[in-house]
Amino acid sequence: MRIGYLGAGNISSQMAATVARMDEAENYAVAARDADRARAFADTWGFERAYGSYEELLADPAVDLVYVALPHSHHHRWTIAALESGHHVLCEKAFAANAAQAKEMIECARSRNLLLAEAIWTRYMPSRAMIDGIIASGAIGRVLNVDANLGYKVDMNERMVKPELCGGALLDLTVYPLNFASMVMGDGIERIDAHMVPIATGVDGQDSIMLTYRDGRMATMFTTMHCMTDRRGLICGTDGFIMVENINNPQQLYVYAADGLSCELKEEITVPEQISGYEYEVLACKRAIESGQVECPEMPHAETLEIMRQLDEIRAQFGIVFPFEQA
Repeated sequence: MRIGYLGAGNISSQMAATVARMDEAENYAVAARDADRARAFADTWGFERAYGSYEELLADPAVDLVYVALPHSHHHRWTIAALESGHHVLCEKAFAANAAQAKEMIECARSRNLLLAEAIWTRYMPSRAMIDGIIASGAIGRVLNVDANLGYKVDMNERMVKPELCGGALLDLTVYPLNFASMVMGDGIERIDAHMVPIATGVDGQDSIMLTYRDGRMATMFTTMHCMTDRRGLICGTDGFIMVENINNPQQLYVYAADGLSCELKEEITVPEQISGYEYEVLACKRAIESGQVECPEMPHAETLEIMRQLDEIRAQFGIVFPFEQA
């Protein structure tokens, strides 16, 4: 499967390094706004083609899958352009700037019978099935609460701070604990309570979110782009809890039994060795394309739309409107 990259930034470098070690996919073409930058990227990672515009790459019929690794503000335009050019698409998270854009993107893919997948890598990793298995076994009883945090010092990055690029912690960081909660608790949310601290440009620098579910369960989360956090996830049940080391790329799972006021570590599980974690979404796309699917079962379109709906509601509570959304 030949992959064409729209964007030659850091996340594209991580994907390219991963694909370079895979037998099932190939780093074929890359496009950037600057031809020299595209060529340097191609030379670094062994790409066959380098283009100085996104349009040139989309005109290349040899591209099997377009990987959209651009700022959130550009996902809608270039995903639709790729689909209209006849390419399958893997689009980075957050999938779009808002749910309306996401709906249009999905409708475009479905109308052309092309795959469109969201690159929220935690949905595709083996750790998801491992966590599901622990919960299904009854080891921690009935799950009542999820807590997760995610923080990196990325407030110096242009795409994080500019409103016109849909910057802020929400679409880049908070999307992960929202997905973490969704994978464990489902989407029967009754209420969302969201708070943030803005930075000088007006976008959110730190977020605090509480989800209340219709059955009385709860999820809480904190994210920041100003500093590193332990990135821990807790899944708490009536008989114990699971501690997940790094919700953004789970590495270890710790299963505790709890009785009254005490707890005991019962099992420590190491997640299988991987290239980087990106390989799982690439392999899922390959399977889906080969079987004629327009979505990946690991992250179906309905779930992408639900997460985008949650992001929209949270952003409305923040009072943040992106420049292109203003009348």
